[in-house]
Amino acid sequence: MKRYLVFALVGPFVGGFLLLLTTTYQSGYWAEAHLGEVGKLFAVFFKTLQYSYLFGLLPSLMIGAIDDILLHVRRVGPVLRMLLIGVFAFILAAITYGSRGSDSGAVQFILYGLVGFVPSALSSWLVHHYVDEPQPATAAS
Repeated sequence: MKRYLVFALVGPFVGGFLLLLTTTYQSGYWAEAHLGEVGKLFAVFFKTLQYSYLFGLLPSLMIGAIDDILLHVRRVGPVLRMLLIGVFAFILAAITYGSRGSDSGAVQFILYGLVGFVPSALSSWLVHHYVDEPQPATAAS
């Protein structure tokens, strides 16, 4: 249960911020912006945080469920699990968000893919380090 809580809290927060950064970069906002504009970015982020959780909660929980399934596969270690979860979320986010707007190409695909990769890999890492994982049962002799 703690695993899903970590994914539900971290995923939409980090993913929403990265999505905001990606969309502002894609719009060309940072070409003319200066350091004073960073305050506006954080103001927009905190105003839209409720929508990040509204639309990011279910995908984060789905990625958490896949992480939970991979936890029970004996041959998949923690590092490989983090990478598999990250790559899976990268592909899903790139497909979901990559077709937005008039631009298309490798940069847009990678930026929107990182919106999925970073929060899911970070959540999986946090779960591995801070949540007690169940140990495999041993047969009594």
